[in-house]
Amino acid sequence: MRNLLLATTALAFALPALPALAAGGGQVVETGDTVVVNARRRSENVQDVPVSIAVVGGEQLNRFGISNVDQLQRYQPSIQLITSNPRNTATTIRGLGSTIGLTNDGLEQGVGIYVDEVFFARPGSALVDLVDIDRIEILRGPQGTLFGKNTTAGALSIVTREPTFTPEGSLEGTIGSENFVQVKGVLSGPLVDGKLAGRVAFGATRRDGLYENVTTHTKQNDLNSHVVRGQLLFTPTDTLKIKLSADYALSDPEANTQAFVRYGQTLRNANRQYPYLAAYYGYTPASTNPYDFKVDVNGEIQAKQRVKGVAANVNWDLGWATFTSISSYRLWNWWPQNDRDYTALSIRTRSSNPSEQRQLSQEFRLASNGEKNIDWVVGLYAFTQRVETNGTEQWGIHAARWLIGETTGSTPVPENLLDGYTQSIHAVSRTDSYAAFGQLTWHATEKLDVTAGLRYTSEDKSQVYQQVASGGLATTNAALISAKNGISRTYSYYADLSDSSPSGLLSVSYEINPDLRIYASTSKGYKSGGINAAGIPTDSAGNPILASAVLRPEEVTSTEIGLKSQFWGKRGTFNLAAYSSDIEDYQANVIDSGLGSLRGYLANVEKVEVRGAEIDARVRPLDNLTIFGTLSYTDGKYASFKNGPAPLELQASGNSVVDLSGKELPGVSKWAGSFGFDYGWDQNIGQLTGQAYLSADTSFRSEWNSDASVSKYAVIEGSTVTNLRLGYRASGGTEAFLWVKNAFDEEYLTILTIQQGNSGAIFGQPGDPRTFGVTVRRKF
Repeated sequence: MRNLLLATTALAFALPALPALAAGGGQVVETGDTVVVNARRRSENVQDVPVSIAVVGGEQLNRFGISNVDQLQRYQPSIQLITSNPRNTATTIRGLGSTIGLTNDGLEQGVGIYVDEVFFARPGSALVDLVDIDRIEILRGPQGTLFGKNTTAGALSIVTREPTFTPEGSLEGTIGSENFVQVKGVLSGPLVDGKLAGRVAFGATRRDGLYENVTTHTKQNDLNSHVVRGQLLFTPTDTLKIKLSADYALSDPEANTQAFVRYGQTLRNANRQYPYLAAYYGYTPASTNPYDFKVDVNGEIQAKQRVKGVAANVNWDLGWATFTSISSYRLWNWWPQNDRDYTALSIRTRSSNPSEQRQLSQEFRLASNGEKNIDWVVGLYAFTQRVETNGTEQWGIHAARWLIGETTGSTPVPENLLDGYTQSIHAVSRTDSYAAFGQLTWHATEKLDVTAGLRYTSEDKSQVYQQVASGGLATTNAALISAKNGISRTYSYYADLSDSSPSGLLSVSYEINPDLRIYASTSKGYKSGGINAAGIPTDSAGNPILASAVLRPEEVTSTEIGLKSQFWGKRGTFNLAAYSSDIEDYQANVIDSGLGSLRGYLANVEKVEVRGAEIDARVRPLDNLTIFGTLSYTDGKYASFKNGPAPLELQASGNSVVDLSGKELPGVSKWAGSFGFDYGWDQNIGQLTGQAYLSADTSFRSEWNSDASVSKYAVIEGSTVTNLRLGYRASGGTEAFLWVKNAFDEEYLTILTIQQGNSGAIFGQPGDPRTFGVTVRRKF
């Protein structure tokens, strides 16, 4: 497989250009109030696409100060990022896509992240700064027919701006509170007149840490990132186009720690719970109010990641059809350091699990050109990935009492039992994936379209996992040895799987009039089985329970009905979608609290159901005033989860399980929405002519649960955040604006974490407080 991909990648780089299907990731095209997208691998008016899709153009990203996907979710609430650090990032659409908890490399994401049609396999890639973006397309619901891998919940398609044969460029600088500094730049133009053009874009962001660490007397959870991308566009003939690109991003903040939020009482004995343990060691947190932004961790923290890759997008217009080749090689490195107990105590003194991921992908497509009775797309896709993790976990002098207790059975536990106890892991996972796909749209009449699609995917996966436990207090006592093994033990396992499955789509759309279209669709999504890549439960003899190593594939059946409309001479848009999704063998991340009490691993949930509706609206009542609004309702639940992890309040022992059937799906806000406007007016300032503008956006999200067990202590309250901007665009290409983010200083949490070992201590990350600054941008 790997040799095949290397050969096809080399061939695609050497071939003459093949146009990316009819638009291939070209610029967002706006004619009046029309937006052209490439969601179905061909250029179409977004209002003609029978798919629930939201589009955010590059100018909107700039205007609203959106510099990464984390900020995008406030503008388009149907997408949500739940992250404690780049590796542990869950990206969801309509509440589906990835489970909350520590990311397990054996778990596939359900939201496919694509940049210029290249699949990014690692969830941390979504946190890279957005620079020189043409548009972002958010496709909701299964997109397996054309996008394929990892799109059972939807796809996030990021399209960058291409090189131009007309010289252009821009330079942008921002300064703000908390010593925020950001610079961005773009330069594009011809290198060989009419044949070769180049484009380079870069960005850098820095900001002081928002948290005061009272133990180390440093500022933590800062920003420190850099990104650069270069592209060459070669057009040897009118029918050939080759785009070569390379990108590099480095993020190296001193992050991500969490602040104490609350204590949740369990059913355990009092001496196993947080108040008793904290009092025993004379410990009090830096603050009991997380919005004081004070922490006291005594271990090193770091969230360093590097993302880089090269790609070739080759297009060839054959007249009757367009042939497209997309080749890519990508590398992701992750170097973390964490203090996972989130306290100044020496419970877990080190947590470092650096990973390296390499991937190769190759896609070939052939699509019909022109307007015919049947439009079609067929293609082949291949993907290979290798992920290697070499990690270290270490415990300290306070770990034994905190995690085991004063006794184990009738045997007293020495306080230094776990002091220096160390776990070393070596894990290597491999994935090879192949797919063939096709989709056609039959224009049955001038108003009626029928679309059918099918994709067949075959995947092979393997996992090698080796874990060695050493150190701590030397003992021959069987009870104490068992207690140490309950924290970590030496073992290894190998697992592999092969599976294949079809994904399908059938939709019907009807144009009632040129400004009103209705549609209905049903689709079948598929996410391949997974292999636990972070350890599995063991039996009483210490043998790995191999039945827990492999997950069954996840299958999604979704139906959707929708309406797309424009009115008032296309100055207004109103789109509505209602959907129902049933997920069989939902892949979840749970915590094994028995033998191996600090291990997160994967398991299948029998069934999950999600029902909901979405509204996207935009109106331009005046030429210089635009008003937009979005609203989503999502009702997700565990339809059947009979053997779920017990929530904190029901834990009587470390291996308590309960029936979670009927409980709300974690990570899902029932209501979410946004509202905003952009108003401009002609204004001369001295010799300057141009336009002043005022814009604002407000987003809200109702409460949601931040734990797979749906504990009542893990509920995150709803929040409403407002951003404001006041600026001036001079006719010569200079723009300056003042901005305020979280203008009313809303206090809200982005994630809650139950302390491992289940003492009942709960920590979380507050959202950013009110910040403000000024941005100056110059186009030339």
